Amino acid sequence: MTSWKRPSRAWPGPSATRCGWRARPCPPPRALCDHAQALHQGRAVTGRPLVAILDYGIGNLHSAQKGFEHAGADARLTADRGLIKAADGVVLPGVGAFAPCMAALGRTGLDAAAVDAVQSGRPFMGICVGMQVLFAGSDEAPGVSGLGVFDRMVRWIPGPVKRPQMQWNVLQPSRDHPMLDGLDNPVWAYFVHSLAPEMADASDVVATCDYGGPVVAAVARHNVWAAQFHPEKSSEVGLQILANFVTASAPAASV
Repeated sequence: MTSWKRPSRAWPGPSATRCGWRARPCPPPRALCDHAQALHQGRAVTGRPLVAILDYGIGNLHSAQKGFEHAGADARLTADRGLIKAADGVVLPGVGAFAPCMAALGRTGLDAAAVDAVQSGRPFMGICVGMQVLFAGSDEAPGVSGLGVFDRMVRWIPGPVKRPQMQWNVLQPSRDHPMLDGLDNPVWAYFVHSLAPEMADASDVVATCDYGGPVVAAVARHNVWAAQFHPEKSSEVGLQILANFVTASAPAASV
């Protein structure tokens, strides 16, 4: 007796033949056509705010994408200028060092795309090194210019503390800001960094942490938010911060 074999569920494609006739693919459902058209045009598919996460090839960018998806965004990891311009919000994540990140942004042309997004007035968020490159420059890379959104420098965390700070630490709010909406003290966030922005312009500082003294943990100015810590790795606190950005990115919202 010949054993029965389960037929493959895989669609063989339009070039396959069955019983002498050429198989033709079924037309996709209308919903899939609409989905594909939305992707091509850079529109949100689900009705969620469309958040473009700049893909310049540095670090684990997928973790940021997944974090924003969990926070309610239609999050796209992309280097496509059209999609970035169409997005409701734009995110610049980053892991590693200042100079390689700036080089990668320049190589992909996403340095200009980031500045354009900031100047457009749409919500923009920098994370970790993605925050640091928003400043004029860094002690880590003398002679390498940042994007200059903030005109201060990024400095080494002063001794005698160990660098990098690689731990959970408590955020100490400096002022009210939508970034911290819905959070109850103490607010724990996860840090991995050896440098942090200067505190010269205190009006930009949203929160600090204590690491051998006050260290800038988050800044904001107008439509630009930036976090030195990793919201996508900061459990429920981080998810709330990402959700706050998604809310600010909703077309009817104001920053």
